Amino acid sequence: MAKYIVKRILLAIVTIWAVATLTFFLMNLVPGGPFLSEKAISPQAQAALEAKYGLDKPMFQRYLNYVTSAAHGDFGDSLKQRGRTVMSIISMKFPVSARVGGLSVLVALTLGIPLGCIAALKRGKAADSVISVVATCGIAVPSFVICTVLMYFFGVKLGILPTMGLETGKHYIMPVIALSFYPTAYIMRLMRSSMLDVLGQDYMRTARAKGLAGGKILFKHALRNAILPVVTYVGPMLAYTITGSFVVEKIFVIPGLGGEFIKAINGRDYTLIMGTTIFLATLVIIMNVVVDIIYKIVDPRIKLK
Repeated sequence: MAKYIVKRILLAIVTIWAVATLTFFLMNLVPGGPFLSEKAISPQAQAALEAKYGLDKPMFQRYLNYVTSAAHGDFGDSLKQRGRTVMSIISMKFPVSARVGGLSVLVALTLGIPLGCIAALKRGKAADSVISVVATCGIAVPSFVICTVLMYFFGVKLGILPTMGLETGKHYIMPVIALSFYPTAYIMRLMRSSMLDVLGQDYMRTARAKGLAGGKILFKHALRNAILPVVTYVGPMLAYTITGSFVVEKIFVIPGLGGEFIKAINGRDYTLIMGTTIFLATLVIIMNVVVDIIYKIVDPRIKLK
């Protein structure tokens, strides 16, 4: 187990390095520059700005300097938000996205797992049909459509929920619903198909033949095996929702990391784009490593190599 964990951590470090390298060179291959949008900037002023941020050095030297600094948690200064570092922006904006995303994860797991089990146990009945329709709609409908519908009915027509910001608890309701709708639907589909497969296994028939209670069969035998596909999905889902959906944050004017990332792209703030990309990629990679380790805890039959 310890050998496997060390191996996965080393592989994660290599993957993060690959993401940082790819991001750096792609950003430097984009035509134009971060200071071309400055109003009436002279060639001398542009050269001074490039020298200040080290953009006048050879690309390979800039790459080495950037990777070395990034390894120590320093992504440099923002090229557009003068006087602010990339890490200070991330540390200020990420907690906002994390709160919305964390609540969305709880909603998705709390609703998706039991509803998927119910759909499997009630296969072919009305409850299964209703849950399947909701799950299909949740997967097929884009998040911006859900945001628009929620804002129209609850924000404009009924006027019971605020439509922007995160000042009070009510402000979280619509963003959390919009952000959790897709993962909830996906988990419902995963749990239903996985539970149906588990319920048809020989050991489930043996458990029923032994006269075990229905609840014990469901939670001790079926659920523990059926939940493995959900555990697989939780890793990337957690990273996606905690960092916040860029579309949801933009529509509800949430001051999170997603809005800063979009602003950085529009303003060609290369250091902020690279820092945010590496940060989000690192979060996804860490979640996948954690999920691989949890696999062994959930199902001891899995052999780690």
